[in-house]
Amino acid sequence: MSYPESADILTSSDEYALRFHGPVGEWFLRMQGQAILQMLESQSNATVLDVGGGHGQLVGPLAEAGYRVTVFGSSEECKARIQQWLDTGRADFRAGNILQMQFPDRSYDVVISLRLLAHVNRWQEFLAELARVANKAVIVDYPEVRSFNYFAPYFIHLKKLLEADTREFACYRRKELVRVFAEFGFRPAACYPQYFLPMALHRKLGLPRLSRAAEAVFRATGMTHFFGSPVILKVERICGEQTDFSLNPKSSYPKCGTELPLQHETG
Repeated sequence: MSYPESADILTSSDEYALRFHGPVGEWFLRMQGQAILQMLESQSNATVLDVGGGHGQLVGPLAEAGYRVTVFGSSEECKARIQQWLDTGRADFRAGNILQMQFPDRSYDVVISLRLLAHVNRWQEFLAELARVANKAVIVDYPEVRSFNYFAPYFIHLKKLLEADTREFACYRRKELVRVFAEFGFRPAACYPQYFLPMALHRKLGLPRLSRAAEAVFRATGMTHFFGSPVILKVERICGEQTDFSLNPKSSYPKCGTELPLQHETG
C-alpha cells in the first residue's frame, strides 16, 4: 500500500545509511544522539514514538537509555535496519500512513522524527499528526534557512558533485515551525543547531578531527548559534492547553527555547 508521504522508505535503506558510514558519520550520529538524550532528561522512562526511525539512528541509544521505543514507518520494509532490536524485544515497529497514524491522541509521551521533515511535502499535516500523538513533547530536526542552506538553490549542482546521491530538500525557518506547533498547544523548550559548515563538506573531507576542531571554533564564536543547521527542535505541550489541530496563520508565536549546552569534541 502506498501513502501520500513515504520519504522514510529511502531513509530506512542501506543506501541511505552509507551517508553516516565511517568516522565522520559516526561523529554525526554520536553528537545527534547526545543532543536527543539530553533533551529527554526531563522525560525519563518515557514511551517514545520514533516516526520515520527505520534508519536506526536513535533506536539503539534510546533503548540503551531505558526508553520504551516504537518505530513507525511507511512500509514493513522500513524495519529491516532495526530488526535486531525488534528480535530482542527492545523496540516495537508499526507501519502505516505517517499523516494518519493508527494511535489515539496522546498515545506516547514523546514523539520524535529525524531525517524526515525535510522531505515531506504536506509538512503542516505531518506536524499536526506528531503533535496529536504526543502527550508531552515532540522533537524534530530540520534544515534551517538561515545557514549555508540559503545558498543551496544556487549550488545544488556543486552539492551533487560532492554527494552524487543527494536529494533536494525543504528548508524551514524556526519561527514558522514554532508558530505551527503553537497552534497545537506546544511551546519551544530547547533547540540545538548542529553544524555551521555543511554536512556534505564534512563528509567529503573525511577528516573528523579537523571537522570537530573547526565546528568547536564556530560554536565558541556564536556562528553555529546563529547560522547552524540542521537544527534539532524540541517543543513541549502546554499544560491545560486545549488542542486544536486546525491552523491559524495569523496567530503569534513564542520565542524559541534554550539552546542546549552540550559538551563538544574538539580533537
